[in-house]
Amino acid sequence: MNELSQQQEHQVMLKEYPDVMTFDQMCSVLSISPVTGYKLLRTNKVIHIKIGRVYKIPKVHLLKYLKNESH
Repeated sequence: MNELSQQQEHQVMLKEYPDVMTFDQMCSVLSISPVTGYKLLRTNKVIHIKIGRVYKIPKVHLLKYLKNESH
């Protein structure tokens, strides 16, 4: 049987999400509270873009975060 690498699993898991995710989508994917989500952004553990008061999280940066956390 062909097993997926952890990175491939994450990509499959996130395929239903847009390339640039909202804060709520990020929290949903990671199954975390908004408080924890803001902490990840504030400490730059997840690279993001802030437009006014709105956070945008490129999916590629969320995948990098997941890859780093799985090691």
